Amino acid sequence: MSKRIVGIAGSLRGGSFNAALLRAAQEECPAGTTLEIESSRGIPLYDGDVEAAQGIPPRAAELKDKVAAADALLLVTPEYNNSIPGAFKNAIDWMTRPPADVPRVFRNRPVGLIGASPGAYGTVLSQTAWLPVFRTLGMRPFFGQLLYVGNAGKVFDAAGKLVDDAIRARLRKYMEGFAAFVA
Repeated sequence: MSKRIVGIAGSLRGGSFNAALLRAAQEECPAGTTLEIESSRGIPLYDGDVEAAQGIPPRAAELKDKVAAADALLLVTPEYNNSIPGAFKNAIDWMTRPPADVPRVFRNRPVGLIGASPGAYGTVLSQTAWLPVFRTLGMRPFFGQLLYVGNAGKVFDAAGKLVDDAIRARLRKYMEGFAAFVA
């Protein structure tokens, strides 16, 4: 039976290395697994007054339903100031509203976490910063393989294509392991 993963890149920038890494992950999905690329674009900053007056923004509700219907979630995180990008965390925060929906969307959901950065150390600190969020939401993180892509400007070409064969091999191994974890 085919497994469906929803992948979200945590950067909204058009030339994002993380969006490029997500597209490469889609190319490296093993047989029997599909990776549906999503975005947090269009989700406003969380505001409890807005939630009380207007409910969940349509884009946040749509993304939440897509995650809930998938077999797993793959987050592709940048690292901003040694931590989680605000816009990315904001999207997850909206998807936890109302709190009664957390079990449907996140509880026991397999989650993979990878990321790319222009810096030499990749996204090791950002990925570590996500762990308390996963624990709070009751997710099942995949720890069988780590992927921190550093020096991303040398790994992707100007069009956003992954051109580093060693990173591609590591990404393929990650996706194979994550797909097996999901199954």
